[in-house]
Amino acid sequence: MKTLHIEAKLYAKSGSWLLVAAFTLVSCGSAPSIQGTAITSSPSVTSKADSALPNSPSTPANSTPTNSVSVEVRTGIERSEEELWSLLQQADQRSFVMLIRHATAPGTGDPPNFRLGDCSTQRNLSEEGRQQSIRIGEAFRSRNVSVTKVLSSQWCRCLETAELMNLGKVEPFPPLNSFFGDRSTADEQTAQVQKFMLENQAVPGVVVMISHQVNITDLSDIFPQSGEAVLVEVKDNNKIDILGRIPIS
Repeated sequence: MKTLHIEAKLYAKSGSWLLVAAFTLVSCGSAPSIQGTAITSSPSVTSKADSALPNSPSTPANSTPTNSVSVEVRTGIERSEEELWSLLQQADQRSFVMLIRHATAPGTGDPPNFRLGDCSTQRNLSEEGRQQSIRIGEAFRSRNVSVTKVLSSQWCRCLETAELMNLGKVEPFPPLNSFFGDRSTADEQTAQVQKFMLENQAVPGVVVMISHQVNITDLSDIFPQSGEAVLVEVKDNNKIDILGRIPIS
């Protein structure tokens, strides 16, 4: 609980972290690892996003927005882990996104000398994290869940998680990059991810996104553990439904 409190404080937006922390604890009702739990609020937010695409890693996450999209983020009833997997097996007719926090990488944040593209300057997966990543991929294959696209933060621990899952070609997607140390781009990156989800709503299947705790919490109001997934269904009329969490590792 102490670790959760500290990370929640660091994650929170300036001037509102107490409200966010309290909301998370009350909504979850227990430790964040409860299966099938969904946050009970359903805020309606207006987001701005640019045209960042998975194949353009050089696109800055904080570039000037070119348009805006109104997104309604909704939550559903609590579902068990098996119920969520069952939904994923219906992906030939529906559009899902699996937001997965990278596997276990000891520590918090990144070293002061952090450089993108230089894994020696970053916090990386432990051997436990590598094995965890392999098990995540096996969980998909054992249930015959077909993945149409794998997008990842450019951080080494996310890229390695995605590669070891072995679910398809891994595409770096800058909007999934961590904003743990600098929240100035948080709203813009969240909006870019939402925009990508909505633009691909008409394509059935499962898109896997490997990212960081802060990014996933901003998108879903859920605080995932390392290697844990949050299942999202993208629907028409700009609706994004948060269906629950899966401790798939």
